[in-house]
Amino acid sequence: MYQATSTYSNVIDKWFRTDAQLDKLYPESIQLLAKRHWTPLQITQLVSQFLVTHPGVNILDIGSGVGKFCLAGAYYKRHASFYGIEQRKDLVTHAEHARDVLGLQNVHFIHGNITDLDFLQYDHFYFFNSFYENLMDKDLIDDNVTYSTYLFNYYHKQLYKKLNAMPIGTRVATFHCLDNKIPPGYQEVDAQVQTLLKFWIKIL
Repeated sequence: MYQATSTYSNVIDKWFRTDAQLDKLYPESIQLLAKRHWTPLQITQLVSQFLVTHPGVNILDIGSGVGKFCLAGAYYKRHASFYGIEQRKDLVTHAEHARDVLGLQNVHFIHGNITDLDFLQYDHFYFFNSFYENLMDKDLIDDNVTYSTYLFNYYHKQLYKKLNAMPIGTRVATFHCLDNKIPPGYQEVDAQVQTLLKFWIKIL
């Protein structure tokens, strides 16, 4: 487990003062995508407060991009472990580089697809509507993956199935996500940021 020293804390703290400062960990091309695609620090603070229920909890970011949510979550909640899964290898590389610069040990990145991932390895989940890019006609991250309405629906069905199989008490935070993509066994317990950010707990 990561143990902070006062000197290290002073160094790492500066990166999390503002979104613009943290974004400087990435190349300019990645920084330009931040407003549209990466989770703001304000949202991460709210989400991590909800999802980190106990020391040692494992949080999964579904479609983690360059890892900004996981890095900030790992900084705010150092007794929890944050995992991000991302299908683009180059974005995973950017995330790992940023993690190494920050020296955070409670954050991990997986190059892969959620369809192949066992959700039961994790306790709670964050979803910033990463599948929506399949419906976008502009402001795409890149053209390195296939986009289609079929994939949008397919990934949501897979997510629905995996969340539905989780035990009672599982927590999910969604940002810019349609409510009907969350299984009915989950109860919405809070909504913030003009209801764009929603918190769910599985009760059935």
